[in-house]
Amino acid sequence: MSLKIIDRGAEVIGVDNSPEMIAAARENGVYAELLDAAEMSFDREFDAAFSNAALHWVLDKERAAKAIFNALRLGGRFAGEMGGEGNLMKLREALDEELVIRGYVPPVEASNWYASADEFADVYEAAGFTHIDARLIDRPTPLGHGVAAWVTTFRKGWLDRAGVPEDERPEIGAAIADRVGTNIADYVRLRFIMRKPN
Repeated sequence: MSLKIIDRGAEVIGVDNSPEMIAAARENGVYAELLDAAEMSFDREFDAAFSNAALHWVLDKERAAKAIFNALRLGGRFAGEMGGEGNLMKLREALDEELVIRGYVPPVEASNWYASADEFADVYEAAGFTHIDARLIDRPTPLGHGVAAWVTTFRKGWLDRAGVPEDERPEIGAAIADRVGTNIADYVRLRFIMRKPN
């Protein structure tokens, strides 16, 4: 998405707290900084901000919202998409059931913030944003590499916290793929746009 924004004539600065994501962005010609969204200290430097599939990983949501607000000039807009309430519910429940069957205790604390539209809007309104339009959209999505790979890749942190040894993870992934019986992920996306007041 950053490259499309650049192609339209904008100057882009990418931000992520994943060294792998930063490396990938730089390899594609996007200037990017290794930085947690909640730790950003930009001060009225940008006309617009965009986020795609990142904010549901940011549990310090209030600080992130304030940092994004502070980064924008007056009248600046913020738009994006993230996982929303109910995102991947079937897959996440199947994983937890499989962990319990195998004698593991699934983590209690969430590793993602899958907000409702109202909850999301409340956080960003408290940060100072106005004209907030946030809505949930069901988006069933084929997993190109399959459910088993999704489990071992995108739920690695969950498996780490449950204490699952590396050598058991492929088997757990395969069991979950059998349990759900489809490569369609039950994504629910939260799409939003808002403004910083003039």
